Amino acid sequence: MKTALVTGGSRGIGLAIALELGRAGYAVAIMATKPEERYPQSTQRLRGAGVTYSWHAGSIADSADRKRIVRETVAAHGRIDVLVNNAGIAPRQRNDLLQMTEESFDEVIATNTKGNMFMTQEVARQMLSQESGVQTRGVIVNISSCSAEVSSVNRGEYCVSKAGISMLTRLYADRLAPEGIRVYEVRPGVIRTDMTSGVSGKYDRLIAEGVFPIARWGTPEDVARAVRAFCSEDFAYTTGNYIDVDGGFHIRRL
Repeated sequence: MKTALVTGGSRGIGLAIALELGRAGYAVAIMATKPEERYPQSTQRLRGAGVTYSWHAGSIADSADRKRIVRETVAAHGRIDVLVNNAGIAPRQRNDLLQMTEESFDEVIATNTKGNMFMTQEVARQMLSQESGVQTRGVIVNISSCSAEVSSVNRGEYCVSKAGISMLTRLYADRLAPEGIRVYEVRPGVIRTDMTSGVSGKYDRLIAEGVFPIARWGTPEDVARAVRAFCSEDFAYTTGNYIDVDGGFHIRRL
């Protein structure tokens, strides 16, 4: 059985990805900031779907935690075939670019960009150490955001962190293609999760005004299906690609 390591897998988009890959036949190692018992509804859904999974608590921003969780995943499942870099945070407080603090910038970058970069490095090394009798030795999918391209001046650190993930995708796709490891990026738009709950009124209004060609909220499952597609062999002659899961928001219109 192939194994997928999903960071930030306790709820929202990460949990939907874990469920989708589990149903597709993967054993899933879930990395979360808190222990499994803190998320009874999530574990109930995983068990109800028959997903083979393990739970690993730690911080993606912490080097020791990253290394430990890769070791624990291999100990639990024997190998890692897919990494989904989903873990991410928004600024604790939305501030205008001219009031943004260095502390907020450092915190967001440490989780969203630095954590992504060095978790990918750690898992890629593990993938290269594994026996592989097939052309594809591994798949890495980075969850970024439409904010990689769209300016939000009251959360600049988030935009910068997601734009960095886009370059990390290209860099690792370039470096790892000769090794048989493919790397992709998924850019969600407005997805109904805990992260967007505090600004739901704003997005309800934008949807009603027709800003999004597909006039509805996105769901975590919309993102999860795109991840599962990238993990399949249907895209075996591609790497470094991204897909917008944003209801067409990226389309420029007059």
